[in-house]
Amino acid sequence: MKTILIDAVYCFIIEKEEGKFEIFQDMFDLLETYSNNKIILTSASDDKRELFGLDKMPYEVFTLKHNPEKTDPEYYKTLLNKFSLNKDEVIYFEHNIEAVKSAQSIGINSYYYDNDKKDLEGLKNFLDKNLK
Repeated sequence: MKTILIDAVYCFIIEKEEGKFEIFQDMFDLLETYSNNKIILTSASDDKRELFGLDKMPYEVFTLKHNPEKTDPEYYKTLLNKFSLNKDEVIYFEHNIEAVKSAQSIGINSYYYDNDKKDLEGLKNFLDKNLK
């Protein structure tokens, strides 16, 4: 069964008001309809864990603390190695197009999630199509 890799900040975690972040409940509800393992991906350093609520996530959180960033393919290679996964065992959605391209460059099936549109229908279609 494939693991769902989830972009953290400005995707799964949204800013509700200036400096206040919380889980995007509609996205959480959608993800809970899938029994797949889920990992939240971030580049956040330790000093941002509390601000973004990363210490209270419902799924495991993976970060390399900006070393490297998600725009570097090494981020995803390290992730796959840490969890003993290969590129065919994961799918990923992310709000940063450069991070999407980075993951795709090593063969991870990735979806650009436009956090301004909050297109959960498009995300659901991506998940349904690629989790079969």
